[in-house]
Amino acid sequence: MIRRLFFIGFLIVLAFLLYFNPNFKTIIAGVAILLFGMIMLEEGFKVFTKGRLQNILKKATNKLYKSISIGALVTALIQSSSLVSVITISFISAGLIDLVGGMGLIFGANLGTTATTWLVASFGLKIKISALALPMLVFGIVFSFQEKIELKGIGNILAGLGFFFLGIHYMKEGFDVFKQYIDLTEYAIPGFFGALVYTVVGIVITTILQSSSATLALILTALSVGQIEYENALAISIGANVGSTVTAILGSLSANIAGKRLAGAHLIFNLVTAIVTLIFIYPLTHLVSFIAELLNILASDYTLKLALFHTIFNILGVILMIPFIKKIETLLLKLFKERTDKDIDEPKYLNQSVLEFPSAVIRSLIMESQYLYKNAVFEIVAHALNIHRDDVISDKKIKAIVKNSKADFNINVDDVYYKKVKTIYGEIIRYATTAQSELKLTKAQHETISEIKVANRKMIEIIKTVKELNRNIKTSLNHDNKDVMKEYDGFRNKLTRVLRTIYLFRTEEDSLKYAEILTRLKLDAKRNIRNSNKSIDRLIREELISAETASSLFNDFTNVNQITKQLIEVAELLYGHKDVLLEENIKIEDK
Repeated sequence: MIRRLFFIGFLIVLAFLLYFNPNFKTIIAGVAILLFGMIMLEEGFKVFTKGRLQNILKKATNKLYKSISIGALVTALIQSSSLVSVITISFISAGLIDLVGGMGLIFGANLGTTATTWLVASFGLKIKISALALPMLVFGIVFSFQEKIELKGIGNILAGLGFFFLGIHYMKEGFDVFKQYIDLTEYAIPGFFGALVYTVVGIVITTILQSSSATLALILTALSVGQIEYENALAISIGANVGSTVTAILGSLSANIAGKRLAGAHLIFNLVTAIVTLIFIYPLTHLVSFIAELLNILASDYTLKLALFHTIFNILGVILMIPFIKKIETLLLKLFKERTDKDIDEPKYLNQSVLEFPSAVIRSLIMESQYLYKNAVFEIVAHALNIHRDDVISDKKIKAIVKNSKADFNINVDDVYYKKVKTIYGEIIRYATTAQSELKLTKAQHETISEIKVANRKMIEIIKTVKELNRNIKTSLNHDNKDVMKEYDGFRNKLTRVLRTIYLFRTEEDSLKYAEILTRLKLDAKRNIRNSNKSIDRLIREELISAETASSLFNDFTNVNQITKQLIEVAELLYGHKDVLLEENIKIEDK
């Protein structure tokens, strides 16, 4: 709703400017062309950075200095902090990187955006770049029509650069023409009050354009033709940083907890940096002049000095944040907590951002499925047996647990399924199907997602089967026939053993030992489904049970073995080899 209001407000302002002051046309057209160029650049770089970029970002977050450096380098190269932000949010959501690592990438991305300022100030405004822009556009469009995805990527990059520099050309021309009618320097405000006012102007412009890079390109162009005072331009660059936070906050409104925490980190970084920079704006201005002199930058070259100022205060922000990064993480974790008061469980790892990248969506699907399996399905099966979860994962003897667990838990399987399983299962299948139909997947990735879907369908089958078993276990607890009670205790004993072995398989380091036990249990279950039960046969021969009871026992004997087989199959699919496959998927994307 808020984003829609901003969009409507932007359209009204745009229409007002174009109608009442046609001189703005060339400037606004230049801004539009530049923004379109940035979009094409991002799309072009996505082709070459998907697998490799994800792998680099994932491995770079084990140390803070590495995550900041890589965030800055990648953003400078691909000219898109938003792409780095999307990957970071998807990786935090998927559990591939932690919040501190993600914050490092975002802080680094802020540094990387200064490359755009240098590109415009030192190249875009110093050379008649429009002469190169048109050939770039021609070759870019030619390449973009090719079928090969790499050639299309090259085409988008070339066309993006062409539009980017063409936009600067039109903005510069627009300000030159505009100067004949209105001199914006007449509205300059000196002193600290002017710095505050123009910081707000920078926030507003960036909120409207939804891009701090576009704001800085606009101000640099205006500064190059003398349409804004240098001192006020510095303040606008500070406001542009804060304005980019507004964009991040608006984007996080529909995001998951990971997105909100990252937007919070972005807000803290930019606000603290802006406040400190404003307080020390005059000492920093003198520092810029001193460094500019050392670098042989002319005192009157205000565009390069603005680029230098923008770089210095972003570096200052990173230096200020590093000592407090753990405290910021603690604050964000407290402010943005996972909701636990919902009547119906919702996905923990799945959100729209993970659909951007194959490895992220696969990892999220695995983790969501594991979460569903170890929390909901495990609990439903244990409680259907009238066994406490804590007893299952304890080191107590299983026979003693079953013997002492005679109270009926009165579990409503349908109710638990509706509250804890249905929504998450539906989202897993939806995300898996969307990934298979919309993402460019390798054969291995497609098969991995298919296996995840199979594992989830088996979980639903387990719940349906255990519902029927639970009904007869309830009856057996108060049965006057001890032989029947003994048989059902045997069923409970077997499934409890399976649950415990699965728990050890997924939690112990020596998982191979428990994998071998599960393999034997699964083979026994498969044989038992086809064969008769000698114990039940004896009860029938000796007429110790009725025909109706015998029928129920045979059905539940099959159900127990079916549940055993499927529980183990799901554990194998979700915990057996998926981490290896995930690493292989990332390596395949690199090729």
